[in-house]
Amino acid sequence: MEDLFRLLPKLLENFEDSDEVREAVVFASWKKAAGRSLASHTIPLELTGKRLLIGVRDITWKRHLESLAGQMIFKLNSILGRAEVTFIEFQIDESLAAINSSQIDGPTTSTIEYEKIAFDEVSDSLDLAAKSIADENLRRAFLLAAGSCLVRKKNMNGMQNGK
Repeated sequence: MEDLFRLLPKLLENFEDSDEVREAVVFASWKKAAGRSLASHTIPLELTGKRLLIGVRDITWKRHLESLAGQMIFKLNSILGRAEVTFIEFQIDESLAAINSSQIDGPTTSTIEYEKIAFDEVSDSLDLAAKSIADENLRRAFLLAAGSCLVRKKNMNGMQNGK
């Protein structure tokens, strides 16, 4: 997985005109920058320009992460190899609590089924971006990470819209 993160700056360079690729790469990098414990209480929601919107579980997490925003921006941009994010906004997203508690209870979908769902979310432009990754395992890991982020985003939007 470390090799995948070393390729992210190259992907950004090759596909800097694609907002979808930029967003997928930044979202995948968020988990690494935040670390496992912080990432489990957050979800990347949107990248607009250089502004990253992160959903958080509650006001306590929002305040805590706002105090760490500078460090998080530094870590994120270090992973990305350039200043892709200059501001992080944290927004309380109550649906995050439901998603996180269901993850704690255990997956209801098998790994194979989940991977199929994630890969089905990958767009043509993300697939094209992944083709620049020579190593087949790294390419698969990138597509799985991007697809997983898209599935989570779709689920969050569905919960917000009452679906």
